[in-house]
Amino acid sequence: MNARIRTPHLAVLLEPDWAAEALVTDVRRGLGTVPRSLPPKWLYDERGSQLFDRITRLPEYYPTEAERSILAERADAVAALSGARTLVELGSGTSDKTRLLLDALTGAGQLDRFVPVDVSAEILTEAAEQIAQRYPGVGVDAVVGDFTLHLSHLTRYPNKLVAFLGGTLGNLYLEERAAFLGALSDALSPGDHLLLGTDLVKEADRLISAYDDSAGVTEEFVKNALLVLNAQLGGDFDPDAFGYVPFWDSRMRRMDLRLRAEVPQRVRLPGADLELDLAAGEEIRIEISTKFTPDQIAAELGSVDLGVVEQWTDPAGDFALTLARRH
Repeated sequence: MNARIRTPHLAVLLEPDWAAEALVTDVRRGLGTVPRSLPPKWLYDERGSQLFDRITRLPEYYPTEAERSILAERADAVAALSGARTLVELGSGTSDKTRLLLDALTGAGQLDRFVPVDVSAEILTEAAEQIAQRYPGVGVDAVVGDFTLHLSHLTRYPNKLVAFLGGTLGNLYLEERAAFLGALSDALSPGDHLLLGTDLVKEADRLISAYDDSAGVTEEFVKNALLVLNAQLGGDFDPDAFGYVPFWDSRMRRMDLRLRAEVPQRVRLPGADLELDLAAGEEIRIEISTKFTPDQIAAELGSVDLGVVEQWTDPAGDFALTLARRH
C-alpha cells in the first residue's frame, strides 16, 4: 500500500521586511567604516544564485562535486550511525545534495520528518512540495529563517541529524563561527548529530584557481554584490571601476575575496543614507572562505560538546564530511 503524501508545513520566522532592514544595517556597519566589508549573503539575489550555480560546474571549482561524491558513498553510513528520525538542513536552498541523505534515511525506514531551513520562502515552498511528493509518508516542516538567528526553533525536534553542507561554515569569521557552533550545540539534545561539510587546506595555487576561474564567472559573481546594492538602495556603484582581488591568507588559512577601487570615486547609497569616498586602491571585502584541517574541525566541534563520530574525505583529500554527536 502506498504511503499517503503529507502536505508540507511552512513556518515563517522572518518579518516581511527583514531583508530590507538587514541590508541597510549591514551596509551602514560594513561600508560606513574602514576597512570596508559586506556580508556575503547579499551576493545571492536571483542573478547571484544563478552565477553561483555556474561556478559549481566550473572545472576549477572542486568543492561541490567533492562533497557530493562523499555523500554518495557515505550516506548509508551516516543514516546507520546517526539513527536519526528527523533530518534538518541549514541553508537548504533546493535541497539538491541532501536527497542523497533523504534516500539513505528513508531506505533505512527511519525518517519521520525533514526540516529544511532557508531565508527564501519561494525556494523553500517549491523544494518542500517536491520532497513531499518524492518521499510520501515523510513530514516536511519548512522553516523560513536565518540559521544564525533561529537555531532555537530546532529544539522541538527529537532524534535529529542537522546537515550543514557546502563549506558554508568557512564563510563565517572566527568569532562568528564560535558563536554559531555554540548556538547550534545548544539546539541539539544529547545523542543528536551534526553532519558538517568543510573545505580542507591545500596548495595555494589550487585554491586561488578555484576562486579566480578562467571564464571570469567568480569575478562576475562577486561584483554582483554591487549591483544588488544599486538595485536595493538606489546606489550608483560602477562595477567596472573595481578590480577583483582573490588571495590566499596563509595566516588565517582562508581565501579572501575583495573588490579594489581602480580610481578615486564617490558612491551614493540613498536607501542607506550613506555616501562613500573611496580612494584608488581601497578595497571592500565581500567574502572569506576558511579552509580547515581535520584536527581543527574536531577541536572546534569539541569545544562546544560535539564529539567526532566519523570523518570522511573524497579520494583527493579536498573536502571533508564530519559526523559529530552531541554529548
